[in-house]
Amino acid sequence: MWPCAPSASTSAAGGSGSAGRSQEGGEDPLRPATEATRRRPRSLSARFPRPQREPPARGSDPEPREDLQHPNEFIRGSTLRFLCKLKEAELLEPLMPAIRACLEHRHSYVRRNAVLAIYTIYRNFEHLIPDAPELIHDFLVNEKDASCKRNAFMMLIHADQDRALDYLSTCIDQVQTFGDILQLVIVELIYKVCHANPSERARFIRCIYNLLQSSSPAVKYEAAGTLVTLSSAPTAIKAAAQCYIDLIIKESDNNVKLIVLDRLIELKDHPAHERVLQDLVMDILRVLSTPDLEVRKKTLQLALDLVSSRNVEELVIVLKKEVIKTNNVTEHEDTDKYRQLLVRTLHSCSVRFPDMAANVIPVLMEFLSDYNEAAAADVLEFVREAIQRFDNLRLLIVEKMLEVFHCIKSVKIYRGALWILGEYCSTKEDIQSVMTEVRRSLGEIPIVESEIKKEAGEMKPEEEVTVGPAQKLVTEMGTYATQSALSSSRPAKKEEDRPPLRGFLLDGDFFVAASLATTLTKIALRYVMLVQEKKKQNSFVAEAMLLMATILHLGKSSLPKKPITDDDVDRISLCLKVLSECSPLMNDIFNKECRQSLSHMLSAKLEEEKLSQKKESEKRSVTVQPDDPISFMQLTAKNEMNSKEDQFQLSLLAAMGNTQRKEAADPLASKLNKVTQLTGFSDPVYAEAYVHVNQYDIVLDVLVVNQTSDTLQNCTLELATLGDLKLVEKPSPLTLAPHDFANIKANVKVASTENGIIFGNIVYDVSGAASDRNCVVLSDIHIDIMDYIQPATCTDAEFRQMWAEFEWENKVTVNTNIIDLNEYLQHILKSTNMKCLTPEKALSGYCGFMAANLYARSIFGEDALANVSIEKPIHLGPDAPVTGHIRIRAKSQGMALSLGDKINLSQKKTNL
Repeated sequence: MWPCAPSASTSAAGGSGSAGRSQEGGEDPLRPATEATRRRPRSLSARFPRPQREPPARGSDPEPREDLQHPNEFIRGSTLRFLCKLKEAELLEPLMPAIRACLEHRHSYVRRNAVLAIYTIYRNFEHLIPDAPELIHDFLVNEKDASCKRNAFMMLIHADQDRALDYLSTCIDQVQTFGDILQLVIVELIYKVCHANPSERARFIRCIYNLLQSSSPAVKYEAAGTLVTLSSAPTAIKAAAQCYIDLIIKESDNNVKLIVLDRLIELKDHPAHERVLQDLVMDILRVLSTPDLEVRKKTLQLALDLVSSRNVEELVIVLKKEVIKTNNVTEHEDTDKYRQLLVRTLHSCSVRFPDMAANVIPVLMEFLSDYNEAAAADVLEFVREAIQRFDNLRLLIVEKMLEVFHCIKSVKIYRGALWILGEYCSTKEDIQSVMTEVRRSLGEIPIVESEIKKEAGEMKPEEEVTVGPAQKLVTEMGTYATQSALSSSRPAKKEEDRPPLRGFLLDGDFFVAASLATTLTKIALRYVMLVQEKKKQNSFVAEAMLLMATILHLGKSSLPKKPITDDDVDRISLCLKVLSECSPLMNDIFNKECRQSLSHMLSAKLEEEKLSQKKESEKRSVTVQPDDPISFMQLTAKNEMNSKEDQFQLSLLAAMGNTQRKEAADPLASKLNKVTQLTGFSDPVYAEAYVHVNQYDIVLDVLVVNQTSDTLQNCTLELATLGDLKLVEKPSPLTLAPHDFANIKANVKVASTENGIIFGNIVYDVSGAASDRNCVVLSDIHIDIMDYIQPATCTDAEFRQMWAEFEWENKVTVNTNIIDLNEYLQHILKSTNMKCLTPEKALSGYCGFMAANLYARSIFGEDALANVSIEKPIHLGPDAPVTGHIRIRAKSQGMALSLGDKINLSQKKTNL
């Protein structure tokens, strides 16, 4: 008899039976009413209550057998689910006939739970039902319900794989008509069979092809992944990739799109598959219709990696259409960033395939007049590189630049355009055009005199100045207006009517004036070399000097909002002096050395790109030597696992959370390395916690041990958090027997990248003691910020922009015993998970000083910047430690403080 089960009642009128039965003679709400219960009035059952049954005597049928034979299908199914948790064979043995009988029940809920119960019993106690595989196979053949067939097939996979294959062979042509839950199990079986016995691949490859056309996205995804691992044929890879692309386009969830894109990137990384994916570049670009910026960014990068001479022309056409489309759509917060991504992609295509540059440049240069400075800056950088590398495009670029020059609205873009025009205008006509555009952009000169005339209110023509309007100076209240004629004329002059360069200068931005002076000097010196007539030479040089002089005069006056700086005055004065002498030495410096410096910079950049591509190709190439060690999954780091491992097992490990960076880096890492002791060994309750950090939550697995000889009642783990952490639910109390132990799990939600602290105590009551509740205080658990920070990369312009925008800064003083600058920098990079943006060439050599920019990004999308400025004091000897400062900037205060704390902590732990 079951000690916890209540007394049984008859099946017709329920008494106080098991779960789901009515109480006090009422009807069972879950059981369909029988004819008898419908005819018997409720008043009669209340007036003449049915006699209660006596508890069954020892040796009679136990209570669960009646529940297994109950007419209510919910009670039967719930009882079968309960039996899956029993581990006592003596209790299960008398119930076996009733469990087998449930396989023939009319309701699918009972049948599928009966399959689960039989599978569990067969796995734990095979002697109780030795014919389970045969029984389930016969059940599977005759079953029609999809969920029941799925459970039965799953049991055969794990209990008797041969029978599962026999069943699959009988219906392999009808697999595409099955339900998606059964199709998923079939995919798993095919993968396992072919993984263990590769000779079986030809038998099931057609079935996998058919499942690629399933109506379920999950089945298509698993079938495509299985097809890639089973076959390396180009047709198989193309079919799987096409399936992935269709999933990305049809699925609305951005997370699903990113996951499937990662699978495509994994396919691309395989050298044998890259050629196949190159034919699908145009299909991949269909993903750009997704509005999410992260999806677009990853798609463009994938397309750029797959571009070749065969498809680059089509790629450029699509990207040009996308660029034009961004100019026509309503402004969105991500439109500017998307346009910037498109410009960079076209830039990379043009550099790799110079023949495409002529088609791309005219379209992109239209964006130089865009208000979005970021996209225009990328276009300008692209144009600068193209005009230097491709001599045949210089005339086209200069011509197009002169067309859009007067429309440029950003002072930064204006400076860059001036530099390009001054550096690459090589003909007399182009030089004259540049001077004309400068005069047009500067307006009437001298600037000071013309502005004073406007300020003084260069009045309207005399015929328009009459006495009549003066009568309007009397207000409605009868008082006189005190507004002067000078001030009344100012609103008539609109600042937007000013020429662009004149507006920049009056706003006080005289750095563009220094750039203009350099440009005028270059084109004047070049004009002197091209034109032999002395009169024309002097006239052009004098005009250039006049423009510089009037700008200097303007800077010294009080008209601009900001006065000119001394640096800009020195630069313009130097250019004036150079033009007054026109020496050959200055001509070489201005017209040759500057271009050589740009050439060296672009060459170094190209070498770095080639080196990175070479490293990437070497990383992707797989070479297996005869004496290479054999990889065992249980002993291999997660990042070393490749497609030869069991992908379903890897998916299971990923779902369980075993994908952490630290575990992947260290093959010997285990849970023991992450156990935190919470109490002392002499405390009445000993506790230790395994801290498992996932992406957005933390799981605490706390082991609680009762070290006393008393029973501890209401033993409760009470936790609290500091920082941006939140406890999801409070752990429930439990009772611990003497010297017993238990595991308590607690989930903590993480909202941002900050150092967090989890603290608390364990409270309990001692059985039979009259004292107050006992309490054991736990040690603090510190959550490491490094679990959420990942190395990232960005351009120098983006770094400078973020550095100027971020308002929180944390300055950390270097305090270490490391004596080498490069060693200290590598130590900081390793401790903070940040990436060094400064090129290696800039850090090479030794001069006693070092400055480097670091960048990282959290999984929550937060940016972290750092600038390392360190030096080695030589006067203190060769063994003197590194000194200096590290400045950290972030958008949030917690990020900056947490990263600074991590750097301080890592410095103190350094031992050499």
